[in-house]
Amino acid sequence: MSQDDNPGKETHDGPFPWDLGVYDVHCHPTDTMASIAEIPQMKTRTLTVMSTRGEDQDLVFDIATKFPKEEKCKNGGNEGRILPCFGWHPWFSYQILDDSNTPSPSTTETGEDLKKAHYQKVLTPSPKNDDIGNHFIASLPPPKPLSNLITQTRTRLTTHPTALVGEIGLDRAFRLPNPWTTQDLETRDTTVTPGSREGRKLSPHRVHLEHQRVVLRAQLRLAGEMGRAVSVHSVQAHGAVFDAFKELWKGYERRVPSRKERRRRESVAGAHEQSDEEDATRKASNSEEERKPTFPFPPRICMHSYSGPVEAVKQFLHPANPSDVYFSFSNVINFSAPGAQKAIDVVKALPDDRVLVESDLHTAGPVMDGLLEDVVRRVCEIRGWGLEEGVKRLGENWGRFAYG
Repeated sequence: MSQDDNPGKETHDGPFPWDLGVYDVHCHPTDTMASIAEIPQMKTRTLTVMSTRGEDQDLVFDIATKFPKEEKCKNGGNEGRILPCFGWHPWFSYQILDDSNTPSPSTTETGEDLKKAHYQKVLTPSPKNDDIGNHFIASLPPPKPLSNLITQTRTRLTTHPTALVGEIGLDRAFRLPNPWTTQDLETRDTTVTPGSREGRKLSPHRVHLEHQRVVLRAQLRLAGEMGRAVSVHSVQAHGAVFDAFKELWKGYERRVPSRKERRRRESVAGAHEQSDEEDATRKASNSEEERKPTFPFPPRICMHSYSGPVEAVKQFLHPANPSDVYFSFSNVINFSAPGAQKAIDVVKALPDDRVLVESDLHTAGPVMDGLLEDVVRRVCEIRGWGLEEGVKRLGENWGRFAYG
């Protein structure tokens, strides 16, 4: 049957409405710094740019300064080209030393002793005390104290008052790359920002999940202190991520009205009472805003390229949760086989106002624009939205997630 045979059917293959504002909620253009020069020509209105490790924190900081918020976008929007995000990815959490409850080092301990003890503690299997294990540890950087990471991130967030916290999270699957070989160095891609795997073979070593949790919790608490949203990575760890949120939410849950209260509010007789309650809530909210309260959890959370089951979504969206949780999707991770159907089911199950889109790409420019257009079209098709309706909804969702 042709489209003309069914005029009521929504089509998603028409001209793409870039002029309405399209927002990438998660990307990594600083992994390929040469591509940054292409950002002014991009059709995407704002790139929410993640940092992940020591090598890219200043790069994200610098491009956010280069493309300030007050700069007009090519397509007429008032938003800045870059919304920076500062955080430490779980892939690199092994480089962080938990000094929260660590006694002062012995005067007889050397820096190499501390480094070795740290990596033998946080990696599994623990590197052996032999030539192979010692060579592996020697190839790793000196660990960075967690307290220093939090202090530096706080400073960056203060300097960029709209910046978010990300990319942070948990990952059960990640394995550290092996040390560089002579052949690796000879074929190394010098256009890529250092610090990632860069084509090296993988070692058997993973980061203990509990150590990842320590680094995650510290950054979630900082986001709560600063009132910033977070972008969360979760691979084979959705339950553990939710448990980390729940631990910080404890004692701050929102009150959920009973069925009886909801029925009363829906009745005509209860309309004035609801209005009075809302007015009191607004006054309390304004008073709290003046006092600038802080909480041990972020106000808004994006589960980036969410790959978990649809059943788990109910936990994240429970009305008692004091953080608003969003879910973002990318074509590369979510809509490629074999996990595409699971992502489709999740997109269908979500409320309209909790869906976001991303490229998750490591290079800026037309390829990033193309990936974002593709995922917007895909999400609109799944949700049954027209393109203009979908682009507007997704833009509004991004604004609420980013700025509240």
